[in-house]
Amino acid sequence: MRQRVRASGHENVTAEHASTFEFTSDDWLTPAGDCILGVEAEPVPAGFDDAFVSACRSADAAITATVRVGGAEQTIRGRGHPELRFESDRSMVCRTSEYVDDRTVMIDAEAAAADVDRGIVAELAAGATVECVLEVDR
Repeated sequence: MRQRVRASGHENVTAEHASTFEFTSDDWLTPAGDCILGVEAEPVPAGFDDAFVSACRSADAAITATVRVGGAEQTIRGRGHPELRFESDRSMVCRTSEYVDDRTVMIDAEAAAADVDRGIVAELAAGATVECVLEVDR
């Protein structure tokens, strides 16, 4: 089961955060947002498909996030959790930790923003369009 999120890069994308990566529906980004890979993200977690959300809430859910920019892509694996809420109408966060809040869509991710290929980060900083495909298996 898949959920596609489309967003735009931004000149302030640095992807330096060591424990998360994020996509926000905001149309702006300050240099402090070092975990954010894309702005103007759509849809947000509150708008995700109900069946996808339900599948992610399984204790056995394996979630894969594939970040695609131009011809480049990077896949990051993590897992779901029964306490994932998918309530945020503003942003989605994938975490290397087990912390869960209304923005969390994946925990125990094997990589964070700082681990994203620097070629992809350069394209995002130049304003490239990005697609993040979340896929869940139970």
